[in-house]
Amino acid sequence: QVQLVESGGGLVQAGGSLRLSCAASGRTFSRYAMAWFRQAPGKEREFVAFIAGSGGFTTYAGSVKGRFTISRDNAKNTGFLQMNSLKPEDTAVYYCALNERYSLQATFYRYWGQGTQVTVSS
Repeated sequence: QVQLVESGGGLVQAGGSLRLSCAASGRTFSRYAMAWFRQAPGKEREFVAFIAGSGGFTTYAGSVKGRFTISRDNAKNTGFLQMNSLKPEDTAVYYCALNERYSLQATFYRYWGQGTQVTVSS
């Protein structure tokens, strides 16, 4: 069993930056691919970014590509999402999730954190 805890959310002005963290329990963090998803009020949960277990492969949603960077530190069992040039439309609850293999679909992810709120003011 793996438990995930996100942190780093908050209120920021448009154009600002935030860095989200996802701390994982257990010793098998590097075995899992990790992704970030987000869910805005009244909308479905959407894919944001993905990173392979080794960190050697990443991919992003088109809406965040060039602004967000996903990374991980397997020695510290922690993943990150660096968010720059934030826009009001980035406002959502952000979730990290782990899966055994590559997927962009939330339904395939086995482990989820509780989420952290990101609010971008205009």
